[in-house]
Amino acid sequence: MRLLLTSPDGEEGFPGDVEVSTSYIWTDDMRLIITFEATASKPTPFNITQHSYWNLAGADGNGTVLDHALCVDADAYLPVNEALIPTGELRPVVGTPFDFRSKKPIGRDIAMDDVQLDRANGYDHCWVLNGAGLRQVAELGHAGSGRRMTVETDQPGLQVYSGNGFGGGSREAIYPQYGGVALETQHFPDSPNQPHFPDTILRPGQRFRSQTIFSFSLT
Repeated sequence: MRLLLTSPDGEEGFPGDVEVSTSYIWTDDMRLIITFEATASKPTPFNITQHSYWNLAGADGNGTVLDHALCVDADAYLPVNEALIPTGELRPVVGTPFDFRSKKPIGRDIAMDDVQLDRANGYDHCWVLNGAGLRQVAELGHAGSGRRMTVETDQPGLQVYSGNGFGGGSREAIYPQYGGVALETQHFPDSPNQPHFPDTILRPGQRFRSQTIFSFSLT
């Protein structure tokens, strides 16, 4: 499936006509391959991601992802201010609740007394990923079901959102707080205002292309 969008010059204050495509390919070996492409007629900030929520326990789980084991290949993360905008600091994860370098349950440290967790009511932060190019950056697993998901990307950041604002739903489905986790591959938020962050300006003549791969298996 391929989705196309044209964002005209000036839409939501952004310069340039931007042509964007997103394709989704589901393979026989249980991989979801997402490819983003874009061009712009004027220099414009461009930082695209996807916002899927994952709960590997399925309908038989306890409703949250707090028992899901998460691993993120990152030595630092981006702390945020009261408005949840990155401060510009790249803070080491060592000795903090944000250290997911070794697999641990999402809920293990989420209730710790920590200013960053208090501001977001959980995790809603961008991790500074190690390495470059298309590589595996995260793994999510659920011991009860045996389901496992890995994340590959060529992007420098991974926004982890632990469903802190959940707490409602339709008559058919209720989504409790922490009912799903989003693993959003992207550039760092607020990059245009942080000169030491990776450049996110898409210029005429350039073609943006990025790929994210979610792979599923049973342990």
